[in-house]
Amino acid sequence: MLEIEYEFREEDLVHFNEERLKRDPEMQKKIRQNRIFAPGVMMAIGLFYYVYYQDMTTTAYITILALAWSFASPFIMKMDLRRQFFDKYTEAEKKALFGIHWLSIEPEFLQERAPGGKSKTPWKDMLRVEKHKDYVYIYVDIDAAIVIPRATVKKGDLKAFAKQAEGMIERAG
Repeated sequence: MLEIEYEFREEDLVHFNEERLKRDPEMQKKIRQNRIFAPGVMMAIGLFYYVYYQDMTTTAYITILALAWSFASPFIMKMDLRRQFFDKYTEAEKKALFGIHWLSIEPEFLQERAPGGKSKTPWKDMLRVEKHKDYVYIYVDIDAAIVIPRATVKKGDLKAFAKQAEGMIERAG
């Protein structure tokens, strides 16, 4: 059967989790609220200072702070989420997760050899294969996938592998 070898890196884990968050409507709602609500409150305070105290200097500072918050908050939240991604894993789990991975398509399961050991996942337990520009995701759960970065594939034909895996999942489902 088909086999591929690739390297899984920290940046690949970050990319997968960021893609999941982009598709999460609840998280996107929180980002929009943080980006609009807090600066809106600050602008209201600045308007209060201008109307009641005719203090243009304080109003200007508050307005600049509100605009800075509006532009910077998504980046700050992204950095915090990245930190949270890595806090979920211990150093031993990171060592077992990152490195060279081998995937092999067998008739009944997908066999994986990774720095953390070997595993066999039955095709019936897998959900789907998603192909993106730089990655192929083989979903084993709603929010968990085998992430294959196209750039680090060392052996094998990823396109043929993904197509074969997709067929095996459809047959088992």
